[in-house]
Amino acid sequence: MSAEAAALRLGTTVAKAAADLWLGGRRREQERHLPLAELVRVRVPGLRLRRSVERQFGQITDAVFDRLEPYLEHEFRGLDESGRQAVIDGVCDTFARADLSDEAVLAADANPAELIRRITGSVSAPVGLSEAESRLYEVLFAECVEYYVRIVRSLPVFEERAAAELLARTATLGTEVARLLERLPDRSLLAPDGTDRDTAFRRRYLELVSRDLDEVELFRRTSDRAAGPRVRLSVAYVSLRATGDDGTRRRAARPFSRLRPDMSDWEEAGGESSGMRVEAGLSGASRVLLRGEAGSGKTTLLRWLAVTAARGAFSGELAEWNGLTPVFVKLREYSGRTPPNPDAMLDGVAGPITGIMPKGWVERQLDSGRALLLIDGVDELLDRERRAVRDWLRKLLVAYDGVRVVVTSRPAAAGEDWLRDEHFTALHLDRMSPPDLAAFVRQWHQAVRELGEDLPCPVDDLPLYEQSLLASLKDRPHLQSLAGTPLLAAMLCAMHLNRGRQLPRDRMELYRNALHTLVHDRDADRNVPSAADGKLSLSDKLVILRDLAWRLSDNNRSEISVEQAAVHVGRKLRAMRHLDGLEGGRVLDQLRHRSGILRSPAEARLDFVHRTFQEYLASAEAAEEDRMGNLVERAHLDLWRETVIMAAGHANARQREELLGGILDRASREPRHARVLRLLAASCQETLPEVSDGLAGRLEEAVTHLLPARRPTDPPALAAVGSSLLRRLPRSLGELTEKAAVQTVRTVALIGGAEALGLLTRYADDARETVIDALIEAWGYFDADAYADGVLAGLPLQGRQVTVTHSGQWRAVGRLPAIDNLWISHPVTDLSVLSGLHPLKRLAFGHLRDEVDLSRLESQSSLTHLSLLGGPLPESFDALDRLPTLETLYLSCRGLTDLRALCLPSALRHLGLFSVDASLDLTCLTHARISWLGLIMREVSLPRGVEALTGLPRLRSMYLDSVNVAAWLKSGATPPSTVRNLHLSKCVLPDDPATLDTLGVRLTLR
Repeated sequence: MSAEAAALRLGTTVAKAAADLWLGGRRREQERHLPLAELVRVRVPGLRLRRSVERQFGQITDAVFDRLEPYLEHEFRGLDESGRQAVIDGVCDTFARADLSDEAVLAADANPAELIRRITGSVSAPVGLSEAESRLYEVLFAECVEYYVRIVRSLPVFEERAAAELLARTATLGTEVARLLERLPDRSLLAPDGTDRDTAFRRRYLELVSRDLDEVELFRRTSDRAAGPRVRLSVAYVSLRATGDDGTRRRAARPFSRLRPDMSDWEEAGGESSGMRVEAGLSGASRVLLRGEAGSGKTTLLRWLAVTAARGAFSGELAEWNGLTPVFVKLREYSGRTPPNPDAMLDGVAGPITGIMPKGWVERQLDSGRALLLIDGVDELLDRERRAVRDWLRKLLVAYDGVRVVVTSRPAAAGEDWLRDEHFTALHLDRMSPPDLAAFVRQWHQAVRELGEDLPCPVDDLPLYEQSLLASLKDRPHLQSLAGTPLLAAMLCAMHLNRGRQLPRDRMELYRNALHTLVHDRDADRNVPSAADGKLSLSDKLVILRDLAWRLSDNNRSEISVEQAAVHVGRKLRAMRHLDGLEGGRVLDQLRHRSGILRSPAEARLDFVHRTFQEYLASAEAAEEDRMGNLVERAHLDLWRETVIMAAGHANARQREELLGGILDRASREPRHARVLRLLAASCQETLPEVSDGLAGRLEEAVTHLLPARRPTDPPALAAVGSSLLRRLPRSLGELTEKAAVQTVRTVALIGGAEALGLLTRYADDARETVIDALIEAWGYFDADAYADGVLAGLPLQGRQVTVTHSGQWRAVGRLPAIDNLWISHPVTDLSVLSGLHPLKRLAFGHLRDEVDLSRLESQSSLTHLSLLGGPLPESFDALDRLPTLETLYLSCRGLTDLRALCLPSALRHLGLFSVDASLDLTCLTHARISWLGLIMREVSLPRGVEALTGLPRLRSMYLDSVNVAAWLKSGATPPSTVRNLHLSKCVLPDDPATLDTLGVRLTLR
């Protein structure tokens, strides 16, 4: 007997057994022994229907054949013909004698191993087989029973149903069973039994996960040249921020910045308050539902967790996750199918090696509590399938309650309470802050280096591309606003790389690309089932979204009820004749779940994920429906500003004349709104593809009416016009009043860019005091080195406070001319920069970090004022004693309990102690010349040893903040008799105010 013949006979036996169960039924026991063709003839009416059912079971036979034939080809080599025949006969005979009824299968809980035990206990094995033949018999019988049980699990129940319905249920049965068996690893054939090989398999599995999941696509359909190469995820990964979803917090889109943010916003400290790192959120819970909008990095995060777990490379908050075995399940692979049992969970990621997986290996990992279950994409399934996934997950966690699990979804598909009954903690991935975006850009360019010759530029030029893109993001707020998710940030990075460090001139193309990516392209590329289950093209989706955006804007609203939105969508669908039959609610649900543009900020409410997208789509609808008159009427309203500007870009030539001409006409006849309307018309130049000579002249005249800036509110309004305004500003400030000159400097700073920097360099020769202060302040908006060399180098800085707001300025401060007053408001850990500065008189640190080495202060021995505020205590205070001219010291005392560590210089007269703990003992505070003392407590309390303050003979004034003055006076002590002025802020006072009058001091309360 050949391996082919044997595999075919076994396949026929398994398929016939399944057919007996399905078609025979409990009422017709005599039919169970009929041949398959005869059984079909008896039970299925009609020749065509019979042929279809026969084909389905033929496919089942073929599926079993495909699984067994390669194995038998190998095993038959050691057996003679009679031995082969005996083994196959034995398996088929045992199948014929075994109880394979549905009652037997259910009694074994549909567990193949249990069913095998029951059968072998009731049906004797064939006799006369050799040891090798017996071993092959046992393996083949066990394998066929496993196939049989899996097939039976997939069969629809047949009792009272008509034959026509039965056929409808079998239309894809053969294909589904074939796919099921094709996916099933050969565990019974090749996999080892027992647990002695678990460690070896785990090592091999982790190596595969570490290699195959460690990749990410960096290019997003921005050019034909970049077709989607992939690089290492472990290099490209950037930690994101998350916020807890408590079911009550309404999440608003990050507002579009009308002003240009300064460079300090790009420092890490500028974004810390926006949320915790997602790793910290994950570490605090064993079950997490991680929600995020389209492109927010959910899948990338899960892949990173899998790769890092496989390598045992977690650190920080997730260090305790080392040693976990990652199990990564992509739910979209199970669309139309039952979610996987544990033994099939590795198929999607580690299919090539699951055939050698020890039996029960996944179950043992889950049961031990050392598995990390990562379930991706609840939103990528159809709505009816999501409910099944929740039930599947609930049962899984009942069986394995100690497993760590992270589930991801878009918010529209799974609310924050979707898994609350299963004790899941809900987290929401936030939009990237400027520091996150800067980190993403750096990591993106670092990762892309690995592409080598596949890059559109030399590898050595990548640092130039990185710096160029960061400069564009910092100079152009709309770019920063758009790139709030990893997906869109990657799109910008790829576009910038493929275009040779150039980005589109205006926002229109950027928003168009972003919309196409979010609304359609991304899901189409990934074959997401819940997106494919629809008839809408990209154009159809945009038509519906445009209409919805206009309706919201037309009513001056940013959100709408889901019910009302469905009504609007239904009306629009009725006008789209090629989509006849689609229902508004279902189409809206599809757009909510998969477009990436809509979201639910609250239960039964709907809005656009970002206000910018609503404005862009509403402006496109205004142009499409020729609603320029509506825009002209609302042009003075700030809420409509961006819609009008982008409508000018969408409009045709006639519409542009109507829109801008109408706005300028209103400016002429409505003095109340004239300035706002002229500013708006001038701002439209950003998006205009072209303009007629007549309209261009009118726009120039409008700008003339706006200049020069005079009021503090003028710079942000004028800066919104964009870089085109710079050519209308004076090359010198000499002819402007001092007030107008200051506001002009601020206007140029807010516009930003290389041209603005050149203009400010020209302004640096102005000697007026307030103009110089404005030029110093503008440093924060530009590259620190370039501005220091081009603008600040020519200014008289002595006697003026220079403020450092970010690390770039701190590194560049040595490039400045002589300065003597420096305030550093950004976090600092290293004071070595001080050694290269001119002698300072005043130096203030607002955010010292770590245990700073103060020895660098010795190079600034001329200091008279020093502030050391912020983090942990310095390593030593010895350097203070080497500042002979120091008169004023403000010091953070967090964690300080003994003032003996302080080495106060002899010249000190003013001492301010900040963040004082109640444990601080003031007994050792002795100094002959201190005349002013400030005590600012961390919380309301009374420090120890306050009575020792009487040892300060020259103390005249005290400032007390959050001090329990009532307790101080109750103890019998009083402020030193030398004190003449006492300022109390947020202090606990005695019940009787007259008690304070007895102190004999000038009292100030706040």
